[in-house]
Amino acid sequence: MTHMKFLSAACAAGALALVAGCASTPAGTTTYVAQLQPMNTQVAGGATTGQATFIERGGQLVMDVQVKGAPANIEHWQHFHGFKDGQSATCPAAGSDANRDGIVDLIETGPAAGTTMVPFIQQPATMDIPHGTYPVADASGAYHYRVTVPVADLQAAFAKQFPGQKLDLDKRVVFIHGVPSATKLPASVQSLGPIPAQVTLPIACGVIRKAG
Repeated sequence: MTHMKFLSAACAAGALALVAGCASTPAGTTTYVAQLQPMNTQVAGGATTGQATFIERGGQLVMDVQVKGAPANIEHWQHFHGFKDGQSATCPAAGSDANRDGIVDLIETGPAAGTTMVPFIQQPATMDIPHGTYPVADASGAYHYRVTVPVADLQAAFAKQFPGQKLDLDKRVVFIHGVPSATKLPASVQSLGPIPAQVTLPIACGVIRKAG
């Protein structure tokens, strides 16, 4: 059964040390890690950093995301992105700002990172990107998300959404999104459909790499 814990910021330091130690895991365990680097700091109000860890063991996938320095007291959408043809995704650089408005918006991440794939929500296998429950940063801008999901369930849902594709975590990137709704953004900043640009604005990105 899928389950999730949002841990307090007070536990974050100790939990991060524990998760980082998972790189040395027993046989039959595969670990992937993404180091999250800040994006769009001029509108995010600071540098959002953290780590996303994915541990596959015994038919289960533990997805653990720890973030600090995010805009405080708001929900943050988070996902892994990638390409439907299986090519490797990368985090966008400053040059991805195609319209030169000083901000790399969600649409501008596409050439480097592909499309939104799996949401890190309470039940990732629902693939419910716009309606899922995402974590809320505390007053210091920190949060900890942790979910365990059966690999077979997530792979089946993924293959239904992206026919012929496997999860292939080491070809994906993790994005953290979201600035306060009152944040003033140029009219040129793009989003998906009616979703406000403040919700989808990328504030951190990390390439997922296989540990060890």
